[in-house]
Amino acid sequence: MKNPFFGTFFCAFTLAAANQANGQSAGDWPFYGYDSGSTRFSPLRQITPANVSQLKVAWTYDMRPAGVPKPDNKVLEAQSQATWIRRQGVTILPPGAPPAARGSGGSVDTAPSSAEEFTPIVVGNTMFFGTAFGEVVALDATTGKEKWTFRLPGNEPIVVGGSVRGFHYWPGDKGNKPRLVIVSTRLKLFTLDPQTGKINSTFGKGGVLDLRTADVMGNFPEGFLGGNAMPAMYQNIVIVGSRGQESPTDGPRGDVRGIDIITGKTLWKFNAIPEPGDQNFGTWKGDSWKNRAGVDTWNMITVDDKRGIAYLPFGAPAYDRDGSTRIGDGLYGNALVAIDAKTGTYLWHFQTIHHDVWDDDIPGTPTLLDVKRDGKTIPAVAAINKTAILFILNRITGKPLFDVVETPVPKGEVPGDITSPTQPIPVKPEQLARGSINLDTDISDITPEHEAWCKKWVADNNMVSTTRFSPLGFNKATVIFPGAGGGVNWGGGAFDKADGNYVVNITNQGSFEYMATTPDGRLVMATSPNSWFADVRDGGMQCQKGPWGELVAVNVSTGDISWRSTLGVTDWLPKEKQLTGRPSTGGPIVTAGGLVFIAATDDKRFRAFNAKTGKQLWETTLGASGHATPLTYLGKDGKQYVALIATGGSYIADPATSDNLVAYALQ
Repeated sequence: MKNPFFGTFFCAFTLAAANQANGQSAGDWPFYGYDSGSTRFSPLRQITPANVSQLKVAWTYDMRPAGVPKPDNKVLEAQSQATWIRRQGVTILPPGAPPAARGSGGSVDTAPSSAEEFTPIVVGNTMFFGTAFGEVVALDATTGKEKWTFRLPGNEPIVVGGSVRGFHYWPGDKGNKPRLVIVSTRLKLFTLDPQTGKINSTFGKGGVLDLRTADVMGNFPEGFLGGNAMPAMYQNIVIVGSRGQESPTDGPRGDVRGIDIITGKTLWKFNAIPEPGDQNFGTWKGDSWKNRAGVDTWNMITVDDKRGIAYLPFGAPAYDRDGSTRIGDGLYGNALVAIDAKTGTYLWHFQTIHHDVWDDDIPGTPTLLDVKRDGKTIPAVAAINKTAILFILNRITGKPLFDVVETPVPKGEVPGDITSPTQPIPVKPEQLARGSINLDTDISDITPEHEAWCKKWVADNNMVSTTRFSPLGFNKATVIFPGAGGGVNWGGGAFDKADGNYVVNITNQGSFEYMATTPDGRLVMATSPNSWFADVRDGGMQCQKGPWGELVAVNVSTGDISWRSTLGVTDWLPKEKQLTGRPSTGGPIVTAGGLVFIAATDDKRFRAFNAKTGKQLWETTLGASGHATPLTYLGKDGKQYVALIATGGSYIADPATSDNLVAYALQ
């Protein structure tokens, strides 16, 4: 009989021999996105389309510490439903709307939540991750057995919800041992010894460096400025962004800094908004750039190690629904900026949205790609914003590899604002998510009751249809696609090096949003910032025809769609109607074995798809939805593992009913 694990051990020896330049094995998962280019492509091929159906749970790890009370799941589910209801409501009624148009709902105090969106890293059979309970944890990646845990003094939080999504492993250099590099939710940098979990005390106070310094806090020493999703590194430089406020408009700066990992010294600082004397200054009217919040890299920074380039994905200026106080294109808002990773020097930028009034940040991590054209390989980077418009750029020059057309778009109606007359739209690829809606023809008819509810809701609120890049209405209830949640959100995509596809999950989720004036004359947003175009009863169903969620593969060399697959089910519908697609947050990974793994959806599922065709091959039910990106690695037993933190809990209002990290392997 043929030994089923012969290939496994052969693969283990092969990968061990194929160490990367930093000494880590190709069978590890040493970065959030597998490598510094965030491709999320693993060379492991033990799990294949032929055997993925044999995946079973290998081990689980409960992240809730002993003695910390667990909330009642029924209370959590009620809170989730209340959140859906609140997001349907308005604070100022549109003309002619009855009082019943207002949403309702409330919150209930519960035990500490486990909700997080974290992706562990694995180096040398040790798995490292943070928990919502203030711990950094190291496990044996093969068995799930705990090696050590660490807490900051005073149990100061490290990971909170989606504010921090990963750590960085620095392999060390000739004079220094490896370090686990962490930036906390409160923007504090520290490093740990990966072997012992002890803090390194070479900088800061007791080894903790507070990055809320005067040069970024400016006139707002008590303003909000927290850690971004995770730090990046180039050589010995920790590259740190931040997560700032979206409202009010004035606040701390979103500048990016390069910090020496040994001394803690700031080596360079890149201004998120160009100042007088900087390149590209002058895209803001008057002094509206001063003290402007929102332009920050709240998600993840990518590094091209070979070329020494860091790619910074900036968010929208505050306030991101009203541009009346910030006329102009507003650089570097909504731009992908390339800088010299060693010096912080500007190289190039590409703005994906001009004068954003939709909250259409660049949420996904910039992904390094290889584009094949005319027998040549062009180094490229993918930038995708919440509209699910994908820009494929030469990563050395920033030049688009597919023509980008400045396309006329609808004019805004908000008093005092001057919206951009055009927006950049590539000829290819096509927009990956719905970008408009006709309320006369596009209402969901999946059940008669759902259709009737949605049509009545639309009529009661005098909602109006919109086309791509229609600004929010003024005293007019507009339905915007994609809504504030995307499209595409922070999960971003993965690059399938085998097939040349960029694979990303999208949500066809609109927002019911408009601007209005209060009785005392103030201009405000009249709905919840995350108001959804959805039937909010019983867990929520979108009010437009589906699919409501998809997994999409784009051939990066041709710009064509390779395949689309509906992602997610609505369990409470009749069986034959359940494949609707669902809202998702979190991203996919791809393996050389020919598989795409993704959880992300709010239906408590973890799935595998054929990377070449998009056909779903495997599915398992989780204790809670996995709003995080999975990882895969080779254990010391020679088996390939696929792991995921699946707690539920995210902006899509899914209850955090589990505390578990789960690992799977072939059985």
